[in-house]
Amino acid sequence: MPLEGHYERQTTPLYKLTPRELKAAFGVLAVTLAALLVVILMTVGDSPAPVAEGCIKTEVAGIVGAETIAACGREAVETCSHAAEFTGARAETIVSDCRARGIEF
Repeated sequence: MPLEGHYERQTTPLYKLTPRELKAAFGVLAVTLAALLVVILMTVGDSPAPVAEGCIKTEVAGIVGAETIAACGREAVETCSHAAEFTGARAETIVSDCRARGIEF
């Protein structure tokens, strides 16, 4: 059975913030929100650079996650012809990217 005045004692804060402490807390909150807004606005619309002519850049499944395959010129032709020798999702992804980029192999 609760004692008389027990609820008030349990819900009363031990320390009340002074007006100066409240201003400091709100100041820190305002600076944090402003910095967060700046970071969000700076990264909106950020897109990767386009792939150059004669190059491939594709993401395929790797051992521990996505792996980027990027090559240009002769190296791209070799990568495409090597991938064409195999079957499976990884090879098919590379070969389809090679065909989409117009690389002859």
